[in-house]
Amino acid sequence: MTCVKRYLMLAMVVTSCVLPLPSATLERLSLDDLITRSTMIVRGKVTTSWAAFTGSVIYTHYQIQVSEQFKGPGQNSVEVMTPGGTVNGLTSSFSGSPVLHQGDEFVFFLWTSKTGITWITGLTQGLFSLAPGDAGTDRMATRAASRELMLDPETSRPVKDTALTMKLSDLRSQIAATLAAQGGVK
Repeated sequence: MTCVKRYLMLAMVVTSCVLPLPSATLERLSLDDLITRSTMIVRGKVTTSWAAFTGSVIYTHYQIQVSEQFKGPGQNSVEVMTPGGTVNGLTSSFSGSPVLHQGDEFVFFLWTSKTGITWITGLTQGLFSLAPGDAGTDRMATRAASRELMLDPETSRPVKDTALTMKLSDLRSQIAATLAAQGGVK
């Protein structure tokens, strides 16, 4: 019986070492970092979503209806992938990975990999949610603080993230100014 207990304890230790940890370490990105590292910046609304396996990993795909283009090639819609989701009753989640809902409107900071897959820059850092409002109002854009472990890119030390809220017109101006300082990259 003692031998069985030892094997059981060993199995539990090995299993706990193999299972993924429920946290992520992210590099904290400033607004200028998000602007310069993104290949595309758009304002858009989530129209549909679905999850699927890519290899052994579940990814959620979101279709975004683009209403305003700030950087990158002009498109009416874009497909974005995030790690995690549910397929055939099997759920996978990744710390720092946002979950979007149909009808949500954001300013998306996106980057497209060499394989053609479009991702959200910095996971939740690359999403500014837009408060509901009329087309004629200057709506507020808010990036929530990430709860994940963040490292300062210069010191590699842990730092606490903070939320960022600004008028959509101010966000547009910041994007334009940063792009102009880069030499007009659009």
